This record gives sequence, C-alpha cells and structure tokens, in this order.
Amino acid sequence: MMDANFQNLSAGIVDNLTTVLERAIVTLELAPAMRLTEEEIALRYGVSRSPVRDALRALERDGLVMRQARKGIWVSRMSLRDFDEVYRCRAALEALASEAAARSPLNDRKKQLKEVFDGMRTAHEARDADAFFAMDVRGSELIYKLADDTTLRRLISGLEKQALRYRLYLYKNASDLVRLSLDDTGAIFAAIEDGRAEDAKTLSENLITTIWQSSRATIEQHFGKG
Repeated sequence: MMDANFQNLSAGIVDNLTTVLERAIVTLELAPAMRLTEEEIALRYGVSRSPVRDALRALERDGLVMRQARKGIWVSRMSLRDFDEVYRCRAALEALASEAAARSPLNDRKKQLKEVFDGMRTAHEARDADAFFAMDVRGSELIYKLADDTTLRRLISGLEKQALRYRLYLYKNASDLVRLSLDDTGAIFAAIEDGRAEDAKTLSENLITTIWQSSRATIEQHFGKG
C-alpha cells in the first residue's frame, strides 16, 4: 500500500504543476497551438513524468490543452470562433451569477466587493494590466461564492479557464476596455451590495456582451477566425 505522506506529496506536486502550467497558458507564455510533450515539461520543471501526465489531464478537463490520438498534446487554440462561443455562454452565466449574488443575505461578504473595486481602480491608475486582471478575477470569485449555486458554479468552471486567456490578453492590448470594465464593474458591485438583483443581472450581461462585441475584430486580427 502506498504511504499516505507520499500520496499527499504527489498530489501537491500535481496541483502545483497544474497551477504553474495554467498560469503559463493564460499569460500566453505557452502559446496557443504550441506542442507539449511530457518529456519537455518534466525536464523544464524538474519533475517526473507521472505528475506531468496528471497535470495535463487536469488542464485537458479545463479546456486549456487538447489531446488527439497519435498526434499528441498541444495548447488549445485561440480564435474568433472560440472567443464567440466562450463569451456567448459567459454573458448569460455571469449575469445569472450576479443576480444570485445580489440576492445573497451575506452582507459582510458583499462589503468585500468595495475592497476589490478599490484594488481595480488602483491598478488602473498605475496602468498595471496584470494587477487589474488579478483583482478582476478575485471579484468574479467573490460573486460566485455569494451566488452559492453549485450547478451554476460547475457550468461557469467549464468556461472560466478558457475565458481567462482572452480577458488578460484584452486588458493588456485594449486599454479602453480596462476603463469600461472598471466603470461598469463598479455599477455591478453596487447593485449586488444593494440587493438589486435584476439590475445586477442586466449590468453584468451588458458589460460582457459589450466587451465581446467590441473585441471581436482585435481577436480575429491576432488569432484568426478559427
């Protein structure tokens, strides 16, 4: 029987490696369509092939890598078609999450949204796209927790990691979207704090739809139609 301490250590290596690879994919350090091999990743990060194999399976479940028999593994492609599919679903699901968050009775947790918004504003003033992105993601996670809807969270999780690549890319390459996101996110947070569920839903859907539609040309130009 495998020692429990060894099992915990192995799980920790897999989790850490998954996080490192996920970050590299989201930041485009590992570029879309880049070929991946277990041997190269194991060598690069100084681990055995077993945790690499498990980490790649986790990334495949999140839609960040693709695998095809006899053709290998590669980073999932980014394209206008993929962007459209992700954001069409994201607009609807994020709107439902904001609506449910506004109905939450956890007012103390809602107050944390102000801290997040202050962080977003500071990052915007410093023109730090990475910090803005980090705070924006933190705000999203807080909304999901407030929504407290297991099925909705599972559906969002299926899109979340794929959407992160587009979110960070756009914040880095379309500065006008940062200002738009800041202003409209402030309005969404206020609606959630005030318990205005319908307003929170409408504002959230409108923001994501606006970002989606206004960014399509940028995504197509850089990544192609798909």
